[in-house]
Amino acid sequence: MRTKTIAGNWKMNKDFLQTEELIDELKKALSFDLKGVKVIICPPFTSLELAHRLIHGSAIELGAQNMHHEDEGAFTGEVSPTMLKAVGCKYVILGHSERRQYFHESDAFINKKVKKAIAAGLTSIVCFGETLDQREKNITAQVVTAQVRGVLEDIAAENVERLILAYEPVWAIGTGRNATPQQAEEVHVLVRKLLGEMYTASTAERVIIQYGGSVKPENAAELLWQPNVDGALVGGACLKADSFAGIIKAAAR
Repeated sequence: MRTKTIAGNWKMNKDFLQTEELIDELKKALSFDLKGVKVIICPPFTSLELAHRLIHGSAIELGAQNMHHEDEGAFTGEVSPTMLKAVGCKYVILGHSERRQYFHESDAFINKKVKKAIAAGLTSIVCFGETLDQREKNITAQVVTAQVRGVLEDIAAENVERLILAYEPVWAIGTGRNATPQQAEEVHVLVRKLLGEMYTASTAERVIIQYGGSVKPENAAELLWQPNVDGALVGGACLKADSFAGIIKAAAR
């Protein structure tokens, strides 16, 4: 059975002191049984080392929001996978729609990062999803298929099983709108079928596929308990401990 996996993407929020406050509040809020649920937080780079120290001994694991595809070099402003590992990261978000939109990251570029993360021993949370215009044109399946094939190109089955995929319809991110449980399940089924075609049915069954897009405590249970939705990549709601804990609780029921 696939483990329900809830990851919080803090984006460009929370300074050093605010990080300490949020993590302390979150640890207190997670007083219920987390058996069967994996919890990941992804603070900004400046808070990763502090976060690692604060979550030590808890059930919370650490991820980063991005990385470069080289271990070192003249890449001003970038952070390498070895640096992430050194501060305690086990996970890294790659290909988020905001990276695609604002920094023009292509599937091929994201694929380089995924391969480097695998080599470094980091688990990638690999994002994909359609825009509102693409959904209204009824080309969601084509867009999602092309993105998944692109970011997973030349990645072996045993490595794909170590990844987390995250379906995040761009039109539902930070808009207050979310895909209905049926819409989310439909795309997750499509992706699992695609993985079966690219690899094997057994590989497809083992891959964790999260949903991301305006997930809140109020809608979490209905989304998370669709048969092929294995967790959530949470944005705004993860910045409040009680809201994030509410989503985690919905996964743990």
